[in-house]
Amino acid sequence: MIQRLKAFLTAATPGSSSGSSPGQNHPDEALRLATASLLVEAALMDGTVETAELDVIKTLLAEHFELSSEEVTELVLAGEAATADSAQLYGFTRVIKDNFNHAERVRMIEMLWEVAYTDGRLHHLETNLVRRIAGLIYVPD
Repeated sequence: MIQRLKAFLTAATPGSSSGSSPGQNHPDEALRLATASLLVEAALMDGTVETAELDVIKTLLAEHFELSSEEVTELVLAGEAATADSAQLYGFTRVIKDNFNHAERVRMIEMLWEVAYTDGRLHHLETNLVRRIAGLIYVPD
């Protein structure tokens, strides 16, 4: 799984010569990676990623995509790498918008709020991120 995710990341790199859009060959993997990346981004917003936040992210991904603990661990690592390699949300949110129905997009926002509230404090950057993502995936407040 991690090799396929790395291949997706390589193909999704701006300026790559493949000419395909991210996830075109593996939409399920692209969707999983986009979801993991946005959840990791939410955990990073307040400047620290706590173990509890990573545990919540793993639980959310395992439940939503019905993944094993090994698959979830690999997906979170790939999400962390994708987040570190990307300076924008648009690619991730586009995959979510194009592949989740409205109810699933609402669930995505709920998952982001769960991550943001895990440490018991809501940082203003976390709020800003969740609201920006909501707008990009067409989920009203």
